[in-house]
Amino acid sequence: MSIGKSMLHEFDMEMATTRRLLARVPSDKATWKPHPKSFSLGHLAQLVARMPGWLASALTSTRMDLAVYPEYSIETTETLLDEFDRHVAAVHATLPTADDSDMMEPWSLTRGDLVLFSAPRRTILRNHLSHLIHHRGQLSVYLRLLDVPLPPIYGPTADERM
Repeated sequence: MSIGKSMLHEFDMEMATTRRLLARVPSDKATWKPHPKSFSLGHLAQLVARMPGWLASALTSTRMDLAVYPEYSIETTETLLDEFDRHVAAVHATLPTADDSDMMEPWSLTRGDLVLFSAPRRTILRNHLSHLIHHRGQLSVYLRLLDVPLPPIYGPTADERM
């Protein structure tokens, strides 16, 4: 089984969980922050919605340039879910078709001409997925602080027993 095909099941499970959590984000609380140094809820939710696009980009290109990455904006939860779904569909379609040799190609995160880091594409895919899961965890804390019931993530929550 190829590297891409071997990652697909985990990707699908994590994205289903992420979508359930993202769907709980109250649009009317988008500017709320748990701390002055924190992202707003709307920006964190937008990051989580966009991150599957990073995976799609890593599968189809050899770099991501933060200098041209779009700024954060405040969007409705419905808009964020639409963006998330588009990115997830792109990864779901592309991941199982990736050749193992493509997975070994170097990929770089840059800011203009400055290379922030480079690694084989398969490492980047795993890193991006872990990074998304990290921010999903932050999002669950934000929602808990706002008293929004949390869906099951890796098992029951205090709000939903499954």
